[in-house]
Amino acid sequence: MSDEALISDAEFKLSMRHLAGAVSVITVGDGQNRTGFTATSVSSFSADRPSVIVSVNRASSSWPALQRYGCFCVNVLAADQQHVAQSFAGVDGRKGADRYDGAGWYRLRTGAAALENALTVLDCKLETVFEHHSHAILIGHIRAMEIRQDIGPLLYWRGGYHGLPAADRLAEPIRQ
Repeated sequence: MSDEALISDAEFKLSMRHLAGAVSVITVGDGQNRTGFTATSVSSFSADRPSVIVSVNRASSSWPALQRYGCFCVNVLAADQQHVAQSFAGVDGRKGADRYDGAGWYRLRTGAAALENALTVLDCKLETVFEHHSHAILIGHIRAMEIRQDIGPLLYWRGGYHGLPAADRLAEPIRQ
């Protein structure tokens, strides 16, 4: 029996639903060629040369734009921005540039769209791409960033969105 036969797709997906993740919208492109997607697969990579890792399905309509433009913006969503997450996840059927409707956007250094009032925005130049099965792992060098600290994050957990309050409203973290 191969290792692949031990775990079904359904079991894997159910297990991964237990990982709480910050919700981000990855934006790429310009004008009518703008697109993007909702992701929880974003992680810091290195502080030495500030960079992040983002995973994207290569069947996504955003994949060709990422390859073409070579830059993207990670918009980490605040607790009150679930509507943006749903739009970029395609829940309402919008595609491409239409996903940007209903929210305010501006540009940072690379020209990728940054979301007004996001918890943080990371304006990235695409440095490295690793393709693995259906997905690509992107490493983006952060060229510019903005941080907002007055509101909590939007999280995705067990198939639903959950907001947390701002850090100053949370109990002190447990330190060991």
